[in-house]
Amino acid sequence: MKLLLDENVPRKLTNDLRDYDVSTVPDMGWSGIKNGELLKKIEVEKFDCFITCDKNMEFQQDFKNYPIPVIVIKTKRVTYPNIKIIIPEILELLEEGPEQGINVIK
Repeated sequence: MKLLLDENVPRKLTNDLRDYDVSTVPDMGWSGIKNGELLKKIEVEKFDCFITCDKNMEFQQDFKNYPIPVIVIKTKRVTYPNIKIIIPEILELLEEGPEQGINVIK
């Protein structure tokens, strides 16, 4: 599965996703691109899932017909130690195959 981590996701998370083909927005040279345009690029590059900590994304875009699952990580603070606690949930969702549209993990 080909994953893309948003620029707001701690890069250290890539170590926990070793079983996947993981790229980051900065790796792709897409830093600073707005969500709408970013989602188009994700689709063109054939990513299977986008992971973000952008809590507002689900309200900014229409994901009803969007063909790529988006995992929104909602933690009190966007830090690796806070995200590390929910890594088992992220991995479980990836193994099950996230649904098309928004998948929220708290």
